[in-house]
Amino acid sequence: MFSTTTTFLHSCFLLSCLLSALSCVSMFSGIETGDLEKRDDLFPQILRDEAVARLYELGKVSDGKNYLERTFLSPASMRAISLIRRWMEDAGLRTWVDQMGNVHGRVDGANANAEALLIGSHMDTVVDAGMFDGSLGIVSAISALKAMHVNGKLEKLKRPVEVIAFSDEEGVRFQTTFLGSGAIAGILPATTLEISDKRDVMIKDFLKENSIDITEESLLKLKYDPKSVWGYVEVHIEQGPVLEQVGFPLGVVKGIAGQTRLKVTVRGSQGHAGTVPMSMRQDPMAAAAEQIVVLESLCKHPEEYLSYDAHCSDSTVKSLSSSLVCTVGEISTWPSASNVIPGQVTYTVDIRAIDDLGREAVIYDLSKQIYQICDKRSVSCIIEHKHDAGAVICDSDLSSQLKSATYSALKKMEGDIQDEVPTLMSGAGHDAMAISHLTKVGMLFVRCRGGISHSPQEHVLDNDVWAAGLATLSFLENLS
Repeated sequence: MFSTTTTFLHSCFLLSCLLSALSCVSMFSGIETGDLEKRDDLFPQILRDEAVARLYELGKVSDGKNYLERTFLSPASMRAISLIRRWMEDAGLRTWVDQMGNVHGRVDGANANAEALLIGSHMDTVVDAGMFDGSLGIVSAISALKAMHVNGKLEKLKRPVEVIAFSDEEGVRFQTTFLGSGAIAGILPATTLEISDKRDVMIKDFLKENSIDITEESLLKLKYDPKSVWGYVEVHIEQGPVLEQVGFPLGVVKGIAGQTRLKVTVRGSQGHAGTVPMSMRQDPMAAAAEQIVVLESLCKHPEEYLSYDAHCSDSTVKSLSSSLVCTVGEISTWPSASNVIPGQVTYTVDIRAIDDLGREAVIYDLSKQIYQICDKRSVSCIIEHKHDAGAVICDSDLSSQLKSATYSALKKMEGDIQDEVPTLMSGAGHDAMAISHLTKVGMLFVRCRGGISHSPQEHVLDNDVWAAGLATLSFLENLS
């Protein structure tokens, strides 16, 4: 899927990593940063220096004292909204905030009646997050448009361009993803407003607390008319190790894995830890533990569990072997005391795969295994589907344009690019998945150190931020 990286690029990438610690070289090693800064068409002050400073500034906007946490419309998110809106206005954009907390910045260009390009990412984070996930896509888009604004080209855009900072992609607080982009795409059912968090606060009540009065009717009206939208582009950190491994700062995304989130509740018989004999226990913790081990085994070796039929072919199982990943990321017990056999255990399951039929087969088999374990252990089980998103294939024309823009940007920075721009699949979910229900989508990945994400160790080189902004600028300048 990827072209072979030459020895030259490998050597130069290692050199770049070494020198980047001193912040004095370009992406590869062909041209010194000082030489590049003399080029008016590269906008290093906007696309690198200011963009990086803004990423760090936004990374400090947190509800956590010593870590980054910015969830759906939290106090930190409200501060982030004001900050992002100010940056959009600085880039010459008309701004507003909708009833789901999405921040919009728009320029009509030379033809206000043409279909609009949407571009952006999410401003919310996980708990103990890195500062580049989501934020990089927002800042890169704003920076590229600011460069056009400074250069007098913003009003010459061939179609309207709208940057959107989506309010919720991670789904941390309400355990449901894409609240922001889903509203724009029109895929949120009206019942979404009735979803509650762990404190039984419903989304509609939480919005009212933030002075946002939303009804089922107004939620549905947030959906964009598909006829008014030309396409959607998202710049995002890769959240994986491939680009770093092949020595390329940017890569074009071919598709995004489908994902399912389950909530499993196991109920047993609560009792005293010292007086109930082992043979008489109905322990939901032991049942949950066995289920989680079965999940791991199933996802490591799907070919040993799944039966072959018209819906689960040999090619499907082979696809699962290379793309299926399953995670239990959260588990809680009641009453959660060291000397009490739990009465209830609840845990989450995250399942992702490129093949939708294969993912459904895994869910079916897992559910069967969970119920069998519950029956065997005389406990009860409830499996709730909290989120389902099908795999998304990115638009070939948009991907081709992004590849050309990437090649153009890196050629300006390096002078000569020998290898093809990498093309890769995404195992992580993105707002592009929701927006794909509205319009065609394309994505550009940016290299991150060690492939680490959802962690304070998440990091993107300053010059890779620059490359992302320059590629976005090139894409915008060549909009059809």
